[in-house]
Amino acid sequence: MADHEHKPIPPAFPPVTRRGMLFRLGVGLNLVAASVVGIPLIGYISSALIGRKAKQAWIPLGNLDRFPRGQTRLATYRNPFTTPWDGLVADIPCWVRRMTDGAFQVFAINCAHLGCPVRWFPQSGLFMCPCHGGVYYEDGSVASGPPPRGLYEYEYRLRKGHLEVRGGQTPNLSEPV
Repeated sequence: MADHEHKPIPPAFPPVTRRGMLFRLGVGLNLVAASVVGIPLIGYISSALIGRKAKQAWIPLGNLDRFPRGQTRLATYRNPFTTPWDGLVADIPCWVRRMTDGAFQVFAINCAHLGCPVRWFPQSGLFMCPCHGGVYYEDGSVASGPPPRGLYEYEYRLRKGHLEVRGGQTPNLSEPV
């Protein structure tokens, strides 16, 4: 029994060395750095894999009387998917063409080339882009210039004497309306 009493008790934890402490500190800092870089990267990749559905809603443009037959008028709607800091940027303009037969065409104001705002010239019956000389006929098709396609056209519906457009996300080449 005397032998039992003289055995030293092993330490509960191994002794801390400078090398061991620096190794643990390095591993911890690497984990923090990997989290800072990795979490947004994983979010970006997963959003691309899952896919992003465009936010769209039916938005009133106004009474049908605002849009006389055979004319094209500028209208504006408020994007329903806004944040408090959007301000005036949330007001989206569009061109509304009411044909003589009563049907409508609602065009995004953006040129299909680089997104500059197009203007309507009723004298010539053309939409013109001031940035690179893109020209569109009154039906939105390309007349001349660099645009790769016609003007983006919104879906519309008539409801209780009002014109409504399906809008929300601004159209572009990769995500047309």
